[in-house]
Amino acid sequence: MNRRTALKKTGLLAGGSLMAPSLFSLLQSCQSQGRADWQPLFFSSDEAQFVSSLVDTILPATATPGALEVKVDVFMDLVFAKTMDADQQQALRDKMAQFNKDCVKNHGAVFADLKAKGQIAVLKEAEAQSPTYNGSVWGTAVGKQADVGLYRSLKSIAIWAYFSSEKIGKEVLNYDPIPQAFLGCIPLAEVGNRWTF
Repeated sequence: MNRRTALKKTGLLAGGSLMAPSLFSLLQSCQSQGRADWQPLFFSSDEAQFVSSLVDTILPATATPGALEVKVDVFMDLVFAKTMDADQQQALRDKMAQFNKDCVKNHGAVFADLKAKGQIAVLKEAEAQSPTYNGSVWGTAVGKQADVGLYRSLKSIAIWAYFSSEKIGKEVLNYDPIPQAFLGCIPLAEVGNRWTF
């Protein structure tokens, strides 16, 4: 898969959060999808389990909702089904299969079947070994971007989807639908949560 082309299609430039409006509508359409009756458009059942386990490990439910609660995995399935051509989809499938083969070789089971401690160990290894995104200026990557690999690509999309969801925007981040007075100089302690828009 040509990662740069795929990122342009999804609007993720160098890990930034610039997304096409059509992807916002995909994200919102996921929220009406019931998890029990979810039938993936792109993922096989094994791939769906892998991605669901991955995003749940990266963004687990704590005092705040987790990735599964805001249906990040459902969104990712829609993005891959609707924005990638057949060659890119096959390349993604191959990378997911290889990721699981490496999990079996190094940890004794595919990612979805590992206990939480094993999943965290796999992601720590992937984090240490994956190339990072180049810095960006005004949303444009600086320099030629190397392939960041499966883990960092999936992580980037998952994090964007999570923080762009309506539930997280309204319940976790600060949200002011009708902005009031501009307070330009206040102590950081008074700001509280990060702001959404």
